[in-house]
Amino acid sequence: MNGNWDYIHCISVLKSEITLIKGISAIQDKVRQAVINREWTEFDEKMQEINNLSKEFTLLEDERLELFSSLAISSTGYTKNEVSEELWDAEEKPFYTLIMDLPSEARHELSYLYRELKMEVFKMRALNETFLAYLDEAKTLASAYIEAVCPARGGKLYTKRGRKVSQDLRSIVFNNRF
Repeated sequence: MNGNWDYIHCISVLKSEITLIKGISAIQDKVRQAVINREWTEFDEKMQEINNLSKEFTLLEDERLELFSSLAISSTGYTKNEVSEELWDAEEKPFYTLIMDLPSEARHELSYLYRELKMEVFKMRALNETFLAYLDEAKTLASAYIEAVCPARGGKLYTKRGRKVSQDLRSIVFNNRF
């Protein structure tokens, strides 16, 4: 990106971000199912896919921020060389203020795509928070179960060699042979 406002490129970036967010959200649903079904190889594969898509999304997000910064600069009438680096990098104005000077059709399309992107991000955030609450509850339940089964240990966990281990419960295996 060379720092010039390009409406068509901005539309393309927003649409690409929306597509990536929807893809990440779909894969996160599969991650949730893998955790619930305890399919750890599928979990690892899906997490790798999410990481790859997240890298692509980060690049697009940087490109979008640069486009919006160039729109802010172009609305002042100055060029990038005439404006300080702080103003160029900063998001001084909210999105809807930035697009007010654009033609009506462009403004409507950009605001629709921007709103759709934000809604997808909020939806994904809500689903992630719910999933994290589920994981925290499962972790609490597992800790309570261990405490109830082995009250003499005082909530401590030990390896088979007798060394104390942390209680993060990332992976626990019960030896139920007596």
